Amino acid sequence: MKIQAPKGTKDVLPEESYMWQYVENKFREVCKLYGYQEVRFPTFEYTELFQRGVGETTDIVQKEMYTFLDKGGRSITLRPEGTASTARLFIEHGFASRPMPQRFYYIISAFRYENTQGGRFREFHQFGIENFGSSSPVTDAEVISLAYNFFTSIGLDNITVNINSIGCPACRREYVKNLKEYFLVNSQKLCHTCHQRLDKNPMRILDCKEEGCKLIAKDAPKPIDYLCDDCKSHFESVKTYLDSAKVLYKVDPFIVRGLDYYTKTVFEIVAPVSDKDLAICGGGRYDNLIEQIGGNSIPGIGFAIGVERLLMLLEQNGLLPARPQVPQVFVATVGENSLKKAFEIARMLRFEGISTVIEEMGRSLKSQMKYADKIGCQFSIIIGDDEIAKGVCKIRNMMTSSEEIVEIENVCQYLKEKLQK
Repeated sequence: MKIQAPKGTKDVLPEESYMWQYVENKFREVCKLYGYQEVRFPTFEYTELFQRGVGETTDIVQKEMYTFLDKGGRSITLRPEGTASTARLFIEHGFASRPMPQRFYYIISAFRYENTQGGRFREFHQFGIENFGSSSPVTDAEVISLAYNFFTSIGLDNITVNINSIGCPACRREYVKNLKEYFLVNSQKLCHTCHQRLDKNPMRILDCKEEGCKLIAKDAPKPIDYLCDDCKSHFESVKTYLDSAKVLYKVDPFIVRGLDYYTKTVFEIVAPVSDKDLAICGGGRYDNLIEQIGGNSIPGIGFAIGVERLLMLLEQNGLLPARPQVPQVFVATVGENSLKKAFEIARMLRFEGISTVIEEMGRSLKSQMKYADKIGCQFSIIIGDDEIAKGVCKIRNMMTSSEEIVEIENVCQYLKEKLQK
């Protein structure tokens, strides 16, 4: 039996990889404009990091993490998201002593044991940013506008930014108490998972995707109605700054996000797909996270973007660029002496930024031309003993089959001009 990729994972083939490179490069460009720098962290961490950072009552920690004991008996978990790892990196490398705020971005794969239906993967990919050190509502608006401007830069202008505030731990106590009382009255109608959430963290019920729970939750108390004066003022300022940044947004009082570390501002960016909205970005403020995992009290805010969903949307809306032609030029050889000259020509062309391949299989000239046509080369260079003796080569236009004789020393300039047309 042949071995296949594990369920919930996906290979990225050459005809698809350019799409990934396109969005990755766009994300890097926008992050650079906002002063963010890239970080890279391990694929796996000690399990305690996610238990303390993400939260033991979350679905991620309870149901979805890939956790195992290594050969030393230590509990290790494949990263299910990027924020906790970035926070650990921030603490471990002493960023608290550097000028604030510290701005990081990352492009990662992450792992969750999920149902693979509905375009979900067990290995998936995220773009993310994290900003540590500022508690200002200006930072909230900056982070949201970065995400918004990234999406508009790649043509997704029909998106909606939904924002909410879930308050601080102080004002959330009263809210959670009232929320729990509300759900206790309707507890018989809740799903099994939400029955467990009722005691541990009733706010998670607002995030449930079961239709019955969603129906009950729509009349539940709203966190925005329980905000203390400080949290209320913060949220009003966020809205003011978003208006200044010309970010179109709506207040959605039921956004709570699925992770325990969030405080105050939370947000999602959605795009229409068929008859529903698809969340393509989610994030918020987490002012207590650094302290929860062993650091000093330092505020933070960030977001994550699902790359698979993003690519699906771009494809559906016809927003992906044409696949770049690689290679552009094929160097065909006739006779053993021509192979060395083919190496020299290919080196010159690559130095000028022209994607070039040479004959490696010892095929006939006719077979070489068929191969060059199949891989989509725009031009083929034909070099043999006669051409070497004269210091020239033949260049064939693969679209028209027309040929020209060009001096070898002029090949680069000739092809650069032709490929630019």
